[in-house]
Amino acid sequence: MHHGRLACGGSFPERESEFRVYAIVRSGGRQHKVAVGDIVEVDKISTAKVGDTVELSTLLVVDGDAVTSDPWVLAGIKVQAEVVDHHKGQKIDILRYKNKTGYRRRQGHRQQYTAIKVTSIPAAAK
Repeated sequence: MHHGRLACGGSFPERESEFRVYAIVRSGGRQHKVAVGDIVEVDKISTAKVGDTVELSTLLVVDGDAVTSDPWVLAGIKVQAEVVDHHKGQKIDILRYKNKTGYRRRQGHRQQYTAIKVTSIPAAAK
């Protein structure tokens, strides 16, 4: 066994040079980590049609070593995304049962989702 090296003889790739700009955005009460080109599943945006552009409010922007978390700066930064499609999630079975009373309830649920593709993350003004 070689310690500290890969079995094929290569070394570990440099990670410092290839950083991606990413942002934490809020949509539908949840937070998502997104980068340009990512396709993200968010709760259904009923007002948007396929092909529309939506704006997402930003909570954090990371650009290499520059981390922007100031709410005053972030208020002016909106991540742009394009609606790819609307679809339903997997079915969730809700079963309620109480012992010795004959009480049983069965309910199903399929959450509605919107798939969005992130097109741009504006840079924070220095």
